[in-house]
Amino acid sequence: MAHIDEKISESLEKARESRLNTAIAALVAVSATFMALINVKDGNIVQAMAQAQANGVDAWAYYQAKGTKENLATSAREQIELMRDSSPGAPPEVKALFEKRIAGYAALEKKYQDEKDEIKAQAQGFQKQYDALNVHDDQFDMGEALLSVAIALFGVTALTRKAWLLGVAIAFSAYGTALGLAGFVGWNLHPDWLARLLG
Repeated sequence: MAHIDEKISESLEKARESRLNTAIAALVAVSATFMALINVKDGNIVQAMAQAQANGVDAWAYYQAKGTKENLATSAREQIELMRDSSPGAPPEVKALFEKRIAGYAALEKKYQDEKDEIKAQAQGFQKQYDALNVHDDQFDMGEALLSVAIALFGVTALTRKAWLLGVAIAFSAYGTALGLAGFVGWNLHPDWLARLLG
């Protein structure tokens, strides 16, 4: 009779282990699949961030070039004004030429200032785009890190058969999944402390 009880207990234990292993295998498969999706999306986000950053650098360089042109126009206008002011007895046609040139350079200054304002707005827009993408990049990075930890914990759980460890692994997986979903859907879920820790 004791032998039968042992066989029944052994069979029940194997069935429990089999169910636990099946559950762990399913959780690992789901976590790994979602982690792969996060990784692909994060790669696309990183490319978009690089493009936004390059566009911003180009815009600021263009802004500086317009500033240089504006400074040259200002210098030219001021030199002509000095020439005009130092030639009080100049004939009217020379005075008219001075005024025409002064007005032309003043118009160029205004044009370059207006263009700089537009370019500055574009450059700031690229920076905002970069910052918004960076939030999603952080979400995907944190989600991937948490899912990696969860998969490792699932493996340890399969070896140790500790139910509490399965709960910890599920918690890591759930939080990683939530951060990944936040990145996909655009939720405002961004644990700054974790971003600083991983950054």
